[in-house]
Amino acid sequence: MSPRRIDPTLATALLEAAARLLAEEGAAGLTTRRLAAAVGASTTAVYTHFGGMDNLVRAMVHEGFARLHRRMSTVRATSDAVADVMALGYAYRANSLDHPQLYQVMFGSAALGGFALADGDRQHGKYTLQPLVDAVARATEQGRFRAGDPLLVAQNMWIALHGLVSLELGGYLIDPYDADVCFEAQLRSLMVGAGDDYEATAASLARARRRRSLRA
Repeated sequence: MSPRRIDPTLATALLEAAARLLAEEGAAGLTTRRLAAAVGASTTAVYTHFGGMDNLVRAMVHEGFARLHRRMSTVRATSDAVADVMALGYAYRANSLDHPQLYQVMFGSAALGGFALADGDRQHGKYTLQPLVDAVARATEQGRFRAGDPLLVAQNMWIALHGLVSLELGGYLIDPYDADVCFEAQLRSLMVGAGDDYEATAASLARARRRRSLRA
């Protein structure tokens, strides 16, 4: 008898279903039985693909950061490094809106219960910050940002955008200052705060807006 073929899409389906269950029902809703039913598979599928639930939650974190990295990598470097920084901000926000459940899991905001993340899991995704660090460094070299540690500047920008995106996903940003308005206001404030001229920031924002990632 030939070995049973494994559906190559099943692992991804399991990850997305698990993230959805965590976001909607918390850790109590994430069981092998519920997960298998959600994707139309047997309970052994979880162990076949991940070896157990702890590894599945860890894989969700890694998959979330992999998707973020792919989205951030679509932002090409241009002669306007400040526009690049803001284009990366648009990409970050678009990725979170496309994959809201994974976003909540990868940053630990979903109720993980007993599926606690280790320090290594939390630090795993730091590589996704590198495109922003590089863009900040180029903006500094171009004289748009004041001299400073590009990693620290990039991390502070990430912290600010993460807070906004988390509030947006929670439904807290509404008219007259909805997420779109607050997002662009925050981008402008971050660029000027890093040392850029207000009018130069406005011109770069217009360029970044034209380049922004479209929601799927």
